[in-house]
Parts: sequence; C-alpha cells; structure tokens
Amino acid sequence: MTKLSQLPRFRLLLIWGMLIAGGIGLLLNLYRLQVVQAPMLEEKAREQQMIYLRPFVPRRPIVDRNDNVLAVDRRVYTLYAHPKLFKSSKQQVAVTLAPILGKSQTELEKLFNQQASGIRLSYTLAEEVADQVARLNMDGLEMIQQYSRLYPQQDLAADVVGYVDVDHRGQAGIEYSQEDLLERAVRTLRLSRAGNGSLMPDHVPEGFLHFDELRLQLTLDSRLQRAARFALKEKIEQFNAKRGTVIVMDALDGSLLALVSEPTYNPNKYYNFDVGLFKNWALTDLYEPGSTFKPLNVAIALETGAIQPDSLFNDTGSIQIGKWSIANYDKIAHGTISLTQILKYSSNVGMVRMIQQMKPGVYYDWLERLGLGQKVETDLPFEAPGQIKSQREFTASPVEPATASFGQGFSLTPMQLAQMHATLANGGKLVTPHVIQGLFDSNGQLYWQPHLSAPRPIFSPGTTQSVLEMMEAVVSEGTGKVAQIPGYRVAGKTGTAQKASPAGGYFTNAKITSFVGILSVDSPRYVVLAVVDEPKGNAFGSTVAAPIVKSVMEALIAIERIPPSESTTASTER
Repeated sequence: MTKLSQLPRFRLLLIWGMLIAGGIGLLLNLYRLQVVQAPMLEEKAREQQMIYLRPFVPRRPIVDRNDNVLAVDRRVYTLYAHPKLFKSSKQQVAVTLAPILGKSQTELEKLFNQQASGIRLSYTLAEEVADQVARLNMDGLEMIQQYSRLYPQQDLAADVVGYVDVDHRGQAGIEYSQEDLLERAVRTLRLSRAGNGSLMPDHVPEGFLHFDELRLQLTLDSRLQRAARFALKEKIEQFNAKRGTVIVMDALDGSLLALVSEPTYNPNKYYNFDVGLFKNWALTDLYEPGSTFKPLNVAIALETGAIQPDSLFNDTGSIQIGKWSIANYDKIAHGTISLTQILKYSSNVGMVRMIQQMKPGVYYDWLERLGLGQKVETDLPFEAPGQIKSQREFTASPVEPATASFGQGFSLTPMQLAQMHATLANGGKLVTPHVIQGLFDSNGQLYWQPHLSAPRPIFSPGTTQSVLEMMEAVVSEGTGKVAQIPGYRVAGKTGTAQKASPAGGYFTNAKITSFVGILSVDSPRYVVLAVVDEPKGNAFGSTVAAPIVKSVMEALIAIERIPPSESTTASTER
C-alpha cells in the first residue's frame, strides 16, 4: 500500500522536473536568440526585408555649339523568342515578324529552329518597332528594355565625340575623356520589400528617378565639320592618300570649330571598324611639319632681334652645313631675297641663313617656349607630346638648327602646329585648344564651364602682324595662290615634307603635304590647317592641302558671316 502511494508522487515529480527543465531550456534559448545572437539575426532580417537599388540613369547628351545633337541615350529593347511557347507555328510567327524586324522569313525560321528558348532576335530594337511587336500580343516573345547610345550624325564628329561600348563606358573621344561630365550622379537606394518580394511604395523616396537635364555642349559647328570632311575626303580620294586631317581653330580662345580625320568610323557600329580609327591622329601621331613651320621661325628671329623685317639674305640654291648639303625644293637660286620672298618661294637656304643669325642655344630656348616637346593639354584623350632633341644634341651640331629652320629634325602633332599658328593670328598668345564649351541646362543657362590656362604671351603684336603680311604674299603671289578668296586677305603657308622613317632617315617615296591658312590678315582670328598623309601623283601642299583650306574657309565665311577685308573692298570701290 505504501509503495503504490509513492508511485504517483514520483511520476508527478518527474513531470514537474521535465517541465522545469524544458522551461529553463526555453529561457536559455530565448537569451541566446534575444541577447547573444540578436545583432546577427537583426542584420539577417534586414537583408531579407530590404533591397539595394541603383537605377540606370542615361548619360548626358552631347550637342554642338548650335544645339545639334551629336550623342544621346535612347530607350531600346532586346527581343527574345521562346519557340516552345509559340501558340502559332514557327512559320506563321516568322511571316508576322519579318516585315517588322526587317528580316527575311527564312532567316527567322532558321533562328527558331536553333533552340527551344532564349533566341535573341534583335539587340537594339527602337521604341516604335517595339510597340509594333507588343501590339501583336504574341506568346513566346519577350522584350527587355535598356538604354543605348545613339549618334544621330553618324560619322560626322566621331573623331571628337568617340563612342561607348556595350557596358555604356566611353572608349574614345569626349565620351572617354569627359566620362565624369557625361555620367549623371546616381545614388544607391535601400528600399523595403514585402513578404512576397514586392517593393513597399511608402518607402520609395519621392522623385528618386528624376535626373538633371544638363547637356555637354561642344565648340564644334556641325555645318563647318561637314564642309571640312567633304573637302578632305574629296582630296584623299583624288590623290589616293593614306589619311588626312583638318583643324579649324578660333585663335582668340583656342576653341575648335571643326576637327576632322579621315578615314573615320560610325560610332553607332564601332564594332565593324578597325580599332586604329578610334584614335584621332591629329592629336596622337607626330610628324615633321616642314615648310608650314617657317613662319614661326621668322617670328622667333624677329622677336629676338636677330633680324629685321627688311633684312635680306643670299639664296644660292643650296648650302653646305658640315658634311650635309641643304637645297631648295626646286633647286633654284633666288639670289638676294627678303623675308617675304623666303616664305613666298619657300626657300630652305634663305631660312638656314636667317636662323644662323641666332645662337643655337637661344633658338632652342624659343622652340621650347613655343611648346615643342610638350603637350598642348587639350580636353581630348590620348594626346602625344612633340619630340625635339635635347639641348646638348641640338646645339652641338650646326645641322640641327639648320634643318629645324625649315621644319625638319623635330616632330609635333597637327593640333600643336595649329596652336602655334594661332599665336600669329591673335597677337602672339599661346592658347589652349579645346572642344568643351560647358554644361548647359535645357534653357541654355550655363551650369559649368572648363577652366582653361590663361593665354601665354610669346610674340609681340608687331611681330605677328609683320609675319602675317609676309604670309599673305604666299597666297597672293607665291606657292599658296590656289587658296586665294576674292575679297579676303588670306595669309598662308604651304608644306611638302619628306616623311620620316621610324628606322631613321626619310622615306624616298612618301611625303606629307600641308597648308595652314589664317583668315584674315586685316582682322586675324581663324586658323585652318589641312594635313594629308602620303598622297600620290602630283602631290604638293599647293595642289592637295591648299584647296582643302580654301573650301573650308569659304564655308567659314558663310557660316560666320565674315565681311570682306576692308582694304580689298576699298580697292574694289575705287
């Protein structure tokens, strides 16, 4: 009896013990979850309940100085087909889609038979075409929206604007060098997500997808760019040349109104072109300028006082410098000639005798002051610095200053030559070539503009005006006659230089022709440079490059409404 009464009591104690142990276990587990692991669990819950969103924001448009669009982002669609979901036959779907997509029925049927799902039919479907596809309400078709960069002018300004790749990153031109200006600021957002995964609208910041309407405006004029490209292409084809470039610069501030290189590429289809075309060789490739550098040497000699505007020199047709014989391109001895005649006849011997009036060290210092061996620091990418021998090498041999006097023995880019000639057009100041005008809003209000280096004085206005008048004789009476424009005083200089070989020396059958023009002598402002590489046949600066500059200047006169020169007008009235 006693043993039977003790058994229920034992069971009761056992049950209570189990309940107490379980309660203690629960309390310990609650402590572990609520105290020990609380921070970790809270972070885990936040990750499950929140989504981090960085929306795609289009790049800013690029426009020319007249607001013509050169680059803009547009909505496009990638169209996928999933044949396994077609309700109609593959043939019927192909017949319906073919005229909309601009593909043949056979081509589409072939694609449909490749696999059961995920067939890409178009990568950049325009929005209006996508609307036509959507209106079909056809099962088995999927469209994914994205942004694509469009270049409405195609190859017109590709040398300057550049292009973006499939990841929407700039790879050339302004698209590359001004990435920071073209990319709009985008902030990463943390949004709440409901249990079914949908975003909770009450947690979405108001207007988070709104972006500024700023656009990057360039100094280029599309009309002038088109005229320059047409004139350049015409001469390249006529003389079967390798390549060419045209630069139009406003000498007052260094802004580039046109910058053309040929051959070029279509940035909308950059993947179809050789990568060598993506660099602008007017900035990246060096060449020896030849006779187009002679006016700058005259300005240096005048500025140093080594010569006077009325100085005379004896042109014997050739001259011996050490073991080197230097001759005029036409082998003609012109006798006693003035500085104007040296430029007019493009006399190498006259230039050598002129430079001999300066000490080599002084001459070298002036070449460096003018910027030789340095970059022009433009806002376009991949620029190469000019090259010149060290001062020790230059001054050690008399032939170095002699060859430099007629533009050989050193190298620079076409852009740097244009910059240097701008000093003759603006009264002697070295300006920074640039194509960026600034960021403007939709109302044309300036938001930001680049900070350019202050123009650096090089020559006096008296010196530059004297040289301009000498260069005018080149156009009116000398090798640049083909560049004459009735009613306008044009200064210019032709150049036909041997092409330097990378192995040393010069190619015997390759040359570079060039012409630089300044408009106008009585009111100088614009520099136009044309350089054509390896033209064939009767190819000289006067026959190849000068006609290009004339065509571009005529277009410039019409676009800028430049009035005729006063002295020319006065003589016409008389």
